Amino acid sequence: MPRNTTSYPVETANSLWHIYKTVPFWKVVRNFVVIQTARYTPFLPMKNWLYRTFLRAKIGPEAAVALMVMFDVMFPERISIGRNSVVGYNTTILAHEYLISEYRLGDVVIGDNVMIGANCTILPGVTIGDGAIVSAATLVHKDVPPGAFVGGNPMQLIRPGDTEKTMELKARD
Repeated sequence: MPRNTTSYPVETANSLWHIYKTVPFWKVVRNFVVIQTARYTPFLPMKNWLYRTFLRAKIGPEAAVALMVMFDVMFPERISIGRNSVVGYNTTILAHEYLISEYRLGDVVIGDNVMIGANCTILPGVTIGDGAIVSAATLVHKDVPPGAFVGGNPMQLIRPGDTEKTMELKARD
C-alpha cells in the first residue's frame, strides 16, 4: 500500500533545485533555529511549546519527544503526535521527500500511546496507529496498525495489533 503523499512533478533540474519555490527561505531558517533549539532542550513542556507555537506541529498532552529528534525542517506543521506518546532519541520525522523528477508531501500522524524507539526514520504520508510500538532503528515506510509491534529496515510486522489493549489504553485517557 503506497504512503499517503501528494506528488509534484518538476520539469527541469532535480526537485531540490526548486526548494525555495516550494517553501519560503525565511520559513526554513526560522524552523531550523527552532528545531535545533528543541533538539537540545531537556525540558519536555518547553520543547512541546516550541513545536506547537513556532512550528505549528500538533503535539498531544504528555507527549515526550526525546533529545536530538529531528522534525521536518520544511513542513513541520504536517506532523502530529498524539497524547502520551514517546518519540525516541535521534529519530527523524519527515513530511517531505525531494526526488529527481518530483517532490512529495505527506502528513505524518502518530497516534496516542505510541512508543517509537531511538534512531528511527519516519517517512512522509505515514500513520502510526494508537498503542503501536516501533522498535529502535526502524525505517517506517508504511502505515502501522493500532497496537502493532513493528521493527527493522525495511519495517516488518513483528506482532499484530491487540485491539482490546488499544481500546483499554484509549479508555484510560
